[in-house]
Amino acid sequence: MERRACGRHDLKLPVLGLGCWAFGGGDYWGPVSQSVVNDVVCCAMDHGCNFFDTAEMYNQGASESSLGIALKGIPREKVLIGGKISPSNTEPGKLVEHCEASLRRLQTDYIDLYMVHWPITAHSIVHFTTESMSTPSVTEAFATLLELQAKDKVRHIGVSNFSAEKLDEAMATGAEIVANELPYSLLMRAIELEILPHCIKRGAGVIGYMALMQGILGKPYASVGEIPVMQRRTRHFDARQNSYCRHGLPGAEAETMAALAAIHRIAQAHGMTAAEISLKWAVAGNGVTTSLCGSCNVKNLERNLAAVLEPLPSDAIAELNDATQRAHIKK
Repeated sequence: MERRACGRHDLKLPVLGLGCWAFGGGDYWGPVSQSVVNDVVCCAMDHGCNFFDTAEMYNQGASESSLGIALKGIPREKVLIGGKISPSNTEPGKLVEHCEASLRRLQTDYIDLYMVHWPITAHSIVHFTTESMSTPSVTEAFATLLELQAKDKVRHIGVSNFSAEKLDEAMATGAEIVANELPYSLLMRAIELEILPHCIKRGAGVIGYMALMQGILGKPYASVGEIPVMQRRTRHFDARQNSYCRHGLPGAEAETMAALAAIHRIAQAHGMTAAEISLKWAVAGNGVTTSLCGSCNVKNLERNLAAVLEPLPSDAIAELNDATQRAHIKK
């Protein structure tokens, strides 16, 4: 599998990484057996897909625990683990404590890429805890990450969902930010406007997530109502019709459904499935280091792995770009 450097840094990742949110099961994904996780991780490793993305908040730590079990017996130097600390846990003492807890659950001595999950702001924090707390200092948080790096608990420092302004703020602390994890798919192209070019300019890699929008891009939905309600939480969909939405906006449902239909037509014309062409497009983006995709079983993973082995023709990229432009959510 092709490997790409994270911007100007020496950390290289496979173009397809494995999203591990579902590992361990939970309210969002439902039950996921450890045997399935073991098989998926083994298959991924066999095909060179050795970057596993998890977070302390995924299923209240169960994702990390499940991944740790699945990786037992695999030489640690062959694996790349991406972990994330919640912004509510970035006060120095708490950050160290939570990093150590993640290491225990993962059954490892270090995390290859440790990211701040969302910017350290009051707005972000309220989505991670009901605890009344002051906003931690960005300077102190990244100073603590540097201390963890000096102790070999963390190999590389990264961020997730950071705007250009917040990325600059993090870099101003002196921490070397090797990657920014951001949503990126045919229907989530907003990073192309500002933050993706800014990451390239600042030498940071970009880890794209939700490459298939949790399955939306892979299935021929005839109407909005057919899409599972939990997958309709993004700004593409009308918040007035979905209590799980937090954005409070009317969405762009007509444009989104038209784009989905066009993606299926283009995929068929090129002899591919919608999921295959969408994943190929996601890893073709200029400046994108790797694209994360979850897999609920080995069969799905094998399809995803096969999709990224051959590049997408330039004419198909142009057709897809044009077809999804109207559903391009800017803000």
